[in-house]
Amino acid sequence: MSNIMKYKGYWAKIEYSEEDECFCGKVEGLKRNLISFEGISVEELKKDFKDGIDSYLSSCKANGDEPEKPCKGSLNVRLGVELHCKAKMKSIEENISINELIKEALIVYLKTN
Repeated sequence: MSNIMKYKGYWAKIEYSEEDECFCGKVEGLKRNLISFEGISVEELKKDFKDGIDSYLSSCKANGDEPEKPCKGSLNVRLGVELHCKAKMKSIEENISINELIKEALIVYLKTN
């Protein structure tokens, strides 16, 4: 069972609010914009999620703005000195960049989990 909803390249983690007695979520990975949604039923939740994203995309289009994406394709990873050195040495041994080494390690990790 997953508590992640996906739509048009956007995703959100779903939670239950006992206080409000409803499901709620917020689109993850956006820095400048907030898209939140809720619903008492799963159908209501899905509809509000999709409507929120569609509204955001329509607003961007109407204003001539580029929609914000949850991932830009690069990130800053803090490894610590020891792990960084091990990764750098391995990348030199493999004759690849440290970025490529980390990318390959993530591909392997994500396939096994």
